[in-house]
Order: sequence, then structure tokens, then C-alpha cells
Amino acid sequence: MPLIDNKKMELNSPENCRTCVDFKTWTKQQRKALSTSEKKDVKKQEQTEPPRRDDCPWDKDALGRSTWGLLHTMAATFPNEPSSQQQNDIKGFFHILSRLYPCEYCAKDFRKELKEHPPQVKSQQELSQWLCKLHNKVNVKIGKPEFDCSKVNERWRDGWLDGSCD
Repeated sequence: MPLIDNKKMELNSPENCRTCVDFKTWTKQQRKALSTSEKKDVKKQEQTEPPRRDDCPWDKDALGRSTWGLLHTMAATFPNEPSSQQQNDIKGFFHILSRLYPCEYCAKDFRKELKEHPPQVKSQQELSQWLCKLHNKVNVKIGKPEFDCSKVNERWRDGWLDGSCD
């Protein structure tokens, strides 16, 4: 059984869909399944990766990058003094996202985090810091470097101080 993000997953299980794994892992698994099931009839295929098109369904990495971009941008534009309705709306959005997110084990982990550390929604700064810390927890889990949360508004709201976003 293949290991994906340190979890054992059946090849055709819902957790092992293209949305739940990165493209390289998915194509490797598809090749392995093909060679196992048709070993007698199929000659070994080249082990090079096919060129990646821009108009293919998203894998876990593309989905994650885009989702984090949306969430950080929402936090960056959240009001400094949100109304109770705005606070409830953003909390509701996070909870709905945690139930509908296409990668089931990612969604399950997100629900667990929301339960243990609910969204902090009293201000733009509070929400952005909460989200940055949550994103860093995910980064640690997947072996990526942590982001300096003191620069979250520079990254997602104002643009870099060196003017490179102007």
C-alpha cells in the first residue's frame, strides 16, 4: 500500500484521488497500477514525467496553493473592526470550507484544527495572524519552511517593502 504524506492509502480509495495527492505521486501510482495489472502485456514505459499541461485538473499542491492564496487575501481584506455579522460570516466560511474541501484528509485535518483553534475574527490583524499560524502548522506537516507571520500583511495586503509588487 503506498504511503502518501506518511499515511497508507489504497490506490483507488477516495483519499487517493488526484486532488488529494501531488501530480508526481498520482502519475507514479497510475503507472504502477497499470504495470501491475497488465504486466504481461505492457512493456516497461519510460520513467520520465510527461509534460505538465496548464489546463489539467488540479492536484493537491495546486489546490492548496490557490486555497491558501484565497484565504490569506480574504484575511488581508477583512475589516479592522468587523461587525458581528462579518465575524460570523468568516467563521461560517471556514467551517463550510472544512466540510466541502475536495481533499478529504486535508479537510478532516482542517476541521480538527478549527475545533482546537477556532478562527480569531475580532480584527484584520487577528484573523491574518491566526491564519498564518495555521498555514505554518500545515507547512511543518508537509516539510515546507515556516513563513514569518510578522510579514503577513506585507505579503498579502500591502506588497513587499522593496516595491517589487508595485
